[in-house]
Amino acid sequence: MLKDFIEQNGFELVDIEYVKEGSNWFLRVYADKEGGIDIDDCGRISEYLSAQLDEKDPIPDAYFLEVSSPGAERPLKKVQDYHKAVGSHVFVTTYEPIDGSKEFEGKLLSFDGDELVVEVGKKKITIPFAKVASARLAIVF
Repeated sequence: MLKDFIEQNGFELVDIEYVKEGSNWFLRVYADKEGGIDIDDCGRISEYLSAQLDEKDPIPDAYFLEVSSPGAERPLKKVQDYHKAVGSHVFVTTYEPIDGSKEFEGKLLSFDGDELVVEVGKKKITIPFAKVASARLAIVF
């Protein structure tokens, strides 16, 4: 429903989530573009998607539609996101412990499609991509 509009307008679809918070449901769309996305871009995406959702009505419950930037701690979802993040500070969680831990924060040194190498302190941790539960960019304070 959104794919063609996103591609035709030079945007990148980063993530979509449908979550319940309290008694309300939220449909959240995270988009970006080269050079960053602004409030006008989010408004254009929101207007287009809102019209499509009204026409097709795929969600029977009441919900709030939110369109925004993925923010500074952008999630890494696609393989290309990991490639772009090499050299950046990341936070990675795994499905099972590696070296006794399931959480790793440090510099992403490399990603070859099968494994991530993250420098945590002075230690290099190799994480099989298949064991990554979630990953995002992380801000260093």
